[in-house]
Amino acid sequence: MDPDLSELTEQIALDPQQFIGIPLAIAGAVFLSLGAQFQHRGVVKVESRTTDSLGKGLSVKQLALLLARPSWVLGTLMLGLAVVFQLSSLYFAPLIVVQPLGAIALVITSIVNSKVNHVKLNRKAITAIALCVGGVFLFVGVAAFTAVDKPVTEQQLITILVILAVVLVLAGLAFVFFRHRVRAIFYVIMAGVVYGFVATLAKVVLGRIQQGDFEWITLICVIALLAATGLGAYFVQNAYASGPPDLVIAGLTVVDPMVAVAIGIIVLGEASQAPIWAIPVFIVAGAIAVFGVFMLARNHPQTRL
Repeated sequence: MDPDLSELTEQIALDPQQFIGIPLAIAGAVFLSLGAQFQHRGVVKVESRTTDSLGKGLSVKQLALLLARPSWVLGTLMLGLAVVFQLSSLYFAPLIVVQPLGAIALVITSIVNSKVNHVKLNRKAITAIALCVGGVFLFVGVAAFTAVDKPVTEQQLITILVILAVVLVLAGLAFVFFRHRVRAIFYVIMAGVVYGFVATLAKVVLGRIQQGDFEWITLICVIALLAATGLGAYFVQNAYASGPPDLVIAGLTVVDPMVAVAIGIIVLGEASQAPIWAIPVFIVAGAIAVFGVFMLARNHPQTRL
């Protein structure tokens, strides 16, 4: 092998097999975007034909009616495919490499909405898309050369579960006491936080299985993963009922990766071998992507904040 090529290979933290996670994550983002479009359409139809529940949460009857909406069912199937691709990407690559790629779903959502509603994207929206994509790919590019998969310890699992329990208690209290005043942004933020933990739990469960360490604490993680998935799905449906899909996807692609990446770096130590210069690059790239997402959410012609 050429010496220069060999030296470059040694600098790449991910091996060729782990790079497979990146296209899988992108495919998941595509299905996430399309699934959100169809689910939103189904929720809007049900909301228009039943009693308004804005800010109060969808009723059991409304949730049941969603199952009779073909568009919602199709969207759910697409979101199921998105989950399959995301889990596959997490199996191959570190969390902080593949999770931020979900932001691509926002770009696709904005473009699809523009086409469906025959509204041309304005200059600010196009600039926001460029910032979002540029920030995400800068982040992933650096992470691909510095991030590492590390064995997940029992203490790390307990730490993640404790943090999730605290978050769910706080979310439940907020929902109970402020239920009649919450709007789409509350549901979006909470869904993003919960799904950030879902991605993390999925990653650690897959890691434990790879390590051959499937015991009681891993089983608790699986139970917590399923419960958090259901709760996150409920928050998303309520967000669709009180806001456009652009806002839902914008929030999810900001909050979800931020939570997952923070856990990946702080708890799982996936950036422990990153050089000093990589940390400020992560921060700048993340800030660019976040700014782009909020800019797009505010300036997209079909978004109502």
